[in-house]
Amino acid sequence: MALRSPARSGRTAAVLLAAGSLALTLAACSGGDGGAASAGEGGESADYGDLNLQLSWIKNEEFAGEFFADSKGYFDEAGFSEVVMTAGPSTGTAELLSGSADIALSDSIAVGTVVANEDAPLKIIGATFQANPFTILSLADKGNIATPDDLVGKRIGVQASNTSLFEALLAANDIDPSEVTVVPVDYDPSVLVNGDVDGFVAYITNEVITVDLQGLETTTLNFAENGLPFVAETITVTGQTIAEDREMLKAFLVAEIKGWADQLADPEEGARLAVEEYGKDLDLDMEKAILGSEEQNELVVSADTEEHGLFIITEELQERTIATLQAVGLNLETAELFDLSLLAEVYEENPDLIDYAG
Repeated sequence: MALRSPARSGRTAAVLLAAGSLALTLAACSGGDGGAASAGEGGESADYGDLNLQLSWIKNEEFAGEFFADSKGYFDEAGFSEVVMTAGPSTGTAELLSGSADIALSDSIAVGTVVANEDAPLKIIGATFQANPFTILSLADKGNIATPDDLVGKRIGVQASNTSLFEALLAANDIDPSEVTVVPVDYDPSVLVNGDVDGFVAYITNEVITVDLQGLETTTLNFAENGLPFVAETITVTGQTIAEDREMLKAFLVAEIKGWADQLADPEEGARLAVEEYGKDLDLDMEKAILGSEEQNELVVSADTEEHGLFIITEELQERTIATLQAVGLNLETAELFDLSLLAEVYEENPDLIDYAG
């Protein structure tokens, strides 16, 4: 059956920003150390040792760019002995604060919540997904949740890690939480198929495909198109790491950009890497992995990435994310959550990386 795809025109419009404004923003926030990201003092190859990378989810196609960067030697070229990818599910914030992870792939709402509530010294330095993949998944012949108002009176399955995010969706659409029944669930959408809930917090690149492949007609209420146009799969680090290991982080970004450029060019190979190599113990389904790999590529690119390079978070997207946090009572300034200066330096020093489709 055909996969239901989210509207793309709305997503693209949400991330458009004048090039001049972006250039000024990045120039203003860049001012760190110069030099090639993969070179040490005197021009010798850098040696950053091992890097601990916390993934937000299991080792499936969602991290195909990381798998390319590892398998094709981009992490090695950048100066890492090994990049240890620890599977989630996790927001990565606890691991960053405890020191068990050097970098975490997370989402801006989860990170922003910890920064606002706990004054956590965390910064987002880039984002893989220009539009977040969160959605409320429902069955067309049952819950059929197509608009925010359709949430009222429904039972919605919400995972613990997505609680604050779901609350933000309600707030952004002026829905009183008392009008919705939240049912604690894990990440298996069978509770939706079995009728235990009317809607289910899901990824359009994952659980939606799982249910579609069962031959069931689905309806989706995408967060990005209903008040929450924030970035996801954020590359998040501590302020201390930025201060002490700036060149290491830039080297990581270079490898990541190369890996995700490969994924954009060959999503089937990205799916294969997940199914047959990095996630081989998970019994992943190849058909689903290919569909997810192709679908997520639509989230990675935008008008801004085409002009300015992968992982860019425009000033507009930063402000929209802050507005989302403010909708649930979390007051932050963009500078408290984002630091795009490292990415600006990476592209200044490696302008060829901007043309990832070249």
